Amino acid sequence: MISFCVLGSGSKGNAVYVESNETALLIDCGFSGKEIAARLALIGKELNQIESILVTHEHNDHIAGVGVLARKCKIPVYANEGTLKGAEKKFGKIEQMRLFDTGSTFTVKDITVKPFRVSHDTEDPVGYVLESGNIRLGYCTDTGKVTHLMAQRLKDCHGLVLEFNHDLEMLKNGPYPLMVQQRVKSSHGHLSNDDATAFFNDIYHDDLSHVVLAHLSEANNLPQFAFAGIESALHCYPSTRFEIARQDCPTSFITLRL
Repeated sequence: MISFCVLGSGSKGNAVYVESNETALLIDCGFSGKEIAARLALIGKELNQIESILVTHEHNDHIAGVGVLARKCKIPVYANEGTLKGAEKKFGKIEQMRLFDTGSTFTVKDITVKPFRVSHDTEDPVGYVLESGNIRLGYCTDTGKVTHLMAQRLKDCHGLVLEFNHDLEMLKNGPYPLMVQQRVKSSHGHLSNDDATAFFNDIYHDDLSHVVLAHLSEANNLPQFAFAGIESALHCYPSTRFEIARQDCPTSFITLRL
């Protein structure tokens, strides 16, 4: 069994709560400990239930609260060497720092964790597949391009958190200067709605029950634009539930079952 909730997603902070039969963890912690506690309370959970933090990369909206939370609650933090190199000053001293090699599988109690490389402008960014009891949850945001490796890792997931960052026309006509626009659209930036939609259609299967559209840009996207690309999927795949992750509040609490 795996249950999860995206506590918040966007450029101001990212964190996902994941729970199995034996443990609970966070994927990223881009909010303060106080804010994480407040958002956990909204789904009936407590800070002292968190036993691990998995880090995807060192940008502040993914790690702002990692060091403080790890020290306050004595929580192990999992990251690869590149991410630790980029985040070490922001983390501060963490007693239980657990390094992994990108692409190597490790376990956190009854959760098998499979990190895989994505394409972003950081040292060694990763996505994750978490598996427990034959249930698989995939997490993939902050990548500028779709890769064969991403498809291989995410194609058999029962739940998926996938980046739908920007609408191309909104980005083109929006407030970002040209240099920032180019960075967002680059292969080391973020996935557009179009790219994410095409990727989703490639990896869809009948047992994919929940998809969360995540990391929407507040300046360059709207929920209706993110949903527009998968509108046909809403009719073609009626057994799949779709939800938008918001910056200011958690998604619903989702339990994945076969």
